[in-house]
Amino acid sequence: MMKTQGFTPALRGEPSRLWRDGQERRLSMMYAAAPMLASGRVLVDGCGLGLYAHKLGRCVASVHGIDIEFDRVARPIVPMDFLVCGAAEHLPYPDSVFDVVISHEVLEHVEDDARAAGEIVRVLRVGGRGIIFAPNRWYPVETHGVYWADKYYFGNIPLVNYLPTNIRNRLAPHVRAYTRSGLLRLFDALHVTYISHAVIYGGYDNIITRFGPLGRLLRSCLYLLEHTPLRWLGLSHLLVIEKTKAG
Repeated sequence: MMKTQGFTPALRGEPSRLWRDGQERRLSMMYAAAPMLASGRVLVDGCGLGLYAHKLGRCVASVHGIDIEFDRVARPIVPMDFLVCGAAEHLPYPDSVFDVVISHEVLEHVEDDARAAGEIVRVLRVGGRGIIFAPNRWYPVETHGVYWADKYYFGNIPLVNYLPTNIRNRLAPHVRAYTRSGLLRLFDALHVTYISHAVIYGGYDNIITRFGPLGRLLRSCLYLLEHTPLRWLGLSHLLVIEKTKAG
């Protein structure tokens, strides 16, 4: 990734501030992906303002959260214990201490995604699971905005991710988007097995707020596509890994 200068939403992404249907659906996917989640020790890696950590904390025995932005963990939307400031590439935890690590739309923003992937695996216990959400390269819209002539333009920009990689990365040097093989490659050399992989569509809560029943119908149709070859046009990868041995 190229280095960029710009305001935080460009470099780190804008964290969720409201809990809506899209987040609730992803939370249910987390529980389905890791049956041990409710009784285990969980890390939300890149927790933002703490919404997922807070929701998990209602049902999970022990939830920890970490984010690189100090202001987010210092003033979360909801009060939470065990929130710390730190980088995904250097998790401040011993080896093999978590039953589940959740990385929700984080790897695309870090400086070194391979090292961040290695840290996820390092802090997992053997048999523990990592749940990784990351942007899909084949989604027709780049949702993180673009840079043009050294100026950042916020918004949903169509077809950017379909450009050749060198051109795409000049327009969006602040964020990655992954193919399935590119995402799996981050974990190929690590001691993990792949439990499942899916491509999912977004929650589109803003569209539903604006268009009501028509927006809900659109979302329902897009969710049906997750069970067809058109799933490859979905918003995000959902990868579930399991650590197979220490080291």
